[in-house]
Amino acid sequence: MRTPGATMMSSKRRWCSGFVVTLLTVAVFAGTPVALASSTRRHHKTVPAPVQRKGAALDHALRALVSMKGGPPGAVAIVQRGGVRSVHTAGVADVRTQRPIHSWDHMRVASVAKAYSGAVALSLVDRGLLMLDDTIGEHLPWLPKDWANVRLDQLLHHTSGIPDYSKDSEFIARVTTAPRKPLRPGRLLRFVADEPLLSRPDSRYAYSNSDNVAVGLMARAATGRSYRDLLRDLVFAPLRLSETSLPSGFRLPRPFIHGYDVQGSQPPEDVSSLFSASLAWASGGIVSTPGELNRFIRTYVGRRLFGRSTQTAQFRFVEGSSEPPGPGHNSAGLAIFRYRSRCGTVYGHTGNTAGYTQFAGATLDGRNSVTVSVNEQLTPDRNPVVFAALRRVERLATCAALNGSDR
Repeated sequence: MRTPGATMMSSKRRWCSGFVVTLLTVAVFAGTPVALASSTRRHHKTVPAPVQRKGAALDHALRALVSMKGGPPGAVAIVQRGGVRSVHTAGVADVRTQRPIHSWDHMRVASVAKAYSGAVALSLVDRGLLMLDDTIGEHLPWLPKDWANVRLDQLLHHTSGIPDYSKDSEFIARVTTAPRKPLRPGRLLRFVADEPLLSRPDSRYAYSNSDNVAVGLMARAATGRSYRDLLRDLVFAPLRLSETSLPSGFRLPRPFIHGYDVQGSQPPEDVSSLFSASLAWASGGIVSTPGELNRFIRTYVGRRLFGRSTQTAQFRFVEGSSEPPGPGHNSAGLAIFRYRSRCGTVYGHTGNTAGYTQFAGATLDGRNSVTVSVNEQLTPDRNPVVFAALRRVERLATCAALNGSDR
């Protein structure tokens, strides 16, 4: 039996490995995993029986995902078409208590938080308080001179060339030794401040967690207001996201979906509160619920936060994949990705971090949407078989959102 200290150290080592790749990028329990039928909360229309039957393939795929060796203990998929929302769940939010997973439980949204920083920045652009061609040098003159000409749109596009601080050896050492100790946002970028740009800005797509940290800092500098206040006033309040927040500590609001590190035949290790959200900040620190994540992505893509001209600039897509990749063919816009599947196209974001993997997408009018959340960090290289099963869930949920059928 491992001691608590050994357990924590093994979790930190495994988590830091994932953190480097994705940043804040089960052994099956005895018995049958809990699987809940489609459900709705009181403020949504009841899902008709025919729609429920059409979700049978999605429900089966969710149960298969949480039952497989190395799979997440729990999963929830939300499919919404117009005013009709269906919630599909399998497995548990807490392996110790076997509490079922729900759409109102809190969770880390991981790199989907980059869409929220995009929402803040593009809302400010829409109001004339920021411009897409504003540069780091104009707003953040304390950052390296080599970065001075990097523009806001290049940061949002992941074409800035700025190195990813989450891959820096000093940062990894800092996280390994003190994962719960908060860091100031500016300190995150100082880990790579002495490194040259990886490429000339706008010349190459390269997903970098540094980009959205810089976006948050530029928004703060342009307005003189904290990024947390900007999130509240420009995103959370208008969209009525009362259960969504940007914490600085390591705790999650209750109730929450526990996130797990699943390794071979070992029991899943709870890594929900392993790290401070400040280590990801605008790049991955947001906490929300599956239900509110669904509401956010519908309104973000559906142009509730900024106008058509701003979205037109946002929708300049280049070849580039979100991390982890989403369903279908991925292309990168400004703090948004286009996912072209066999059923059609949705726009949104993915993310993963210690204990969580996320996908959220919506149609251009915001009427149809899909979110998939699981409580394990999954990537195509670390968990190829399980990740393939997750991609099947995402494809089925996307098809259900686009054409009303998961087949």
